[in-house]
Amino acid sequence: MTKKQKKVLIRILIAAVLVIALHFIPAGNQYLRLGLYLVPYLIIGYDILKKAVLGIIHGEVFDENFLMAVATVGAMILGEYAEGVAVMLFYQIGELFQSYAVGKSRRNISQLMDIRPDYANIEVEGRLEQTDPDEVAVGTVIVVQPGEKVPIDGVVTDGTASLNTSALTGESLPREVREGDEVISGCVNMSGVLRIRTTKAFGESTVSKILELVENSSMKKSRSENFITRFARYYTPIVCYGALALALVPPVINLIMGNPANFAQWVTRALTTLVISCPCALVISIPLSFFGGIGGASARGILVKGSVYLEELAQTKYVVCDKTGTLTRGVFEVTQVEAAEGFSGEKLLEMAAYAESYSNHPISKSLKEAYGGEIDMARVSDVEEISGHGVQAYVDGRVVAAGNRKLMEQLGIACAAPERTGTEVHVAVDGRYAGYILISDVVKPGAAKAVAGLKAAGVKQVVMLTGDSRRVADAVAEELGVDVVKSELLPGDKVTEVEKLLAGKDKKEMLAFVGDGINDAPVLSRADLGIAMGALGSDAAIEAADIVLMDDDPAKIAVAMNISRKTLRIVHQNIVFALAVKFACLALGAVGFVNMWWAIFADVGVMILAVLNATRALQYKD
Repeated sequence: MTKKQKKVLIRILIAAVLVIALHFIPAGNQYLRLGLYLVPYLIIGYDILKKAVLGIIHGEVFDENFLMAVATVGAMILGEYAEGVAVMLFYQIGELFQSYAVGKSRRNISQLMDIRPDYANIEVEGRLEQTDPDEVAVGTVIVVQPGEKVPIDGVVTDGTASLNTSALTGESLPREVREGDEVISGCVNMSGVLRIRTTKAFGESTVSKILELVENSSMKKSRSENFITRFARYYTPIVCYGALALALVPPVINLIMGNPANFAQWVTRALTTLVISCPCALVISIPLSFFGGIGGASARGILVKGSVYLEELAQTKYVVCDKTGTLTRGVFEVTQVEAAEGFSGEKLLEMAAYAESYSNHPISKSLKEAYGGEIDMARVSDVEEISGHGVQAYVDGRVVAAGNRKLMEQLGIACAAPERTGTEVHVAVDGRYAGYILISDVVKPGAAKAVAGLKAAGVKQVVMLTGDSRRVADAVAEELGVDVVKSELLPGDKVTEVEKLLAGKDKKEMLAFVGDGINDAPVLSRADLGIAMGALGSDAAIEAADIVLMDDDPAKIAVAMNISRKTLRIVHQNIVFALAVKFACLALGAVGFVNMWWAIFADVGVMILAVLNATRALQYKD
């Protein structure tokens, strides 16, 4: 509990003790009783009165502080001293519950915020100097000691260690890193000293991007939150004017008809309706529910950029996935080398590795690893990448083309058809077919579970889009249980396929696209909902996405959907419960069946119950 919350609790206890004590003091002079009751009233309500006055001064009249001030001051004027103090007392109890619930949710988020590094160690003349991470230039070698956070993304140049990635991915298993491995900021070094050459500036590193996403998530409100904001804007003035009419119109009608006016009775009813009408339960619990849902998701390594996306995720009925790096690990291995007549397998691998030497694509890396030799970049020139087809380069003065079947067709070169399934890299040297290399990707362990989980979560159709060959794509789709597969697509074709799906679905149904590469950024932006793989995904994909999976596990998509649906259920429960109780008590209060004590329950009681219900969004069990 914070210092501010403790102070409020002390005020509540003091005011409660005084009210109970005054209840047992015999009724004496009315002004003396008013003076005595004003002591606990001001102890518990001075801040509410202050906020109400400031709101009037600044033109923001119709809020819960104004309603509480008018209702309680009116009760004191009418001689209902105990009721006036009790309304303020229970309102503050409700505010304390709300503050505690929000604090609990924020503490969940703050665990993620703990990944922010305070400093970076730079070695200067044999000793370590702590430097502001913002001041560390790209390419600088930093030192991370055991127990310290990795402050900036980079590559390990020396040392081995275990990294705790739980703050980023929600996974408890440590990750072992050694020389040559990429590391991302926000991880905690559990053992060993690491020297890391930074590859990004601090502002562009993973830790900064994550914190920026979480800090800005509240700016993108859901439709439910926007509805409540609009509702409160019109609802509060209406009930205020309605209460004023209730206090004046019936007494005036009574006077006209020759009956006693009973102003005190109708003013009491009006004040009661004001207390009942306070929209605190809705205004507080709905954003808190979404905040809890986002916090619960972040604790599991799922970053949601705003409550609007959490709401849309619950309505997702179509999920479109990229293959490489999303459903498969993107770890390619050469499984077959088939050289054409006049070429050896070693020469074929050498030509392909040199042609692909400037690329960082997983397929290119696997070719270089299979070749095994040191690549002399001086032997390569005039490299031309042909989007969606492959690459063409001069190697030792010879024109080498390496790519898929489409590239060979474009060059007018006949190529062989492999019998085994895998990604085909066909190679031609000086216009002559040299053979093919078969590369196989590895399906992610959680991919089949992800597809099954999505269907169990109510997704109508799981679609896989890939630039890979039809045979490879069909084999992966069959293994995972994907409903529809589209293969041999160029980056632009993926957008076209997504647009077809968007045109064919119902307006209320959402379509999510899951991808990881830079070529997926346009599709992520075009879909109703973009989901990116955060650990290995490109910056462009993460920037374009609405939801980021920090551990690249596609099974987390179904988890995120279940969290969003639980959050929406809680939101709808709170809306229905709060409005039902409010309107029932308003109607009963207007005709005199509900007194000030029932009004307290209708306002503070409903708020406490709604807030407690909202905190359930933080908890999720598979």
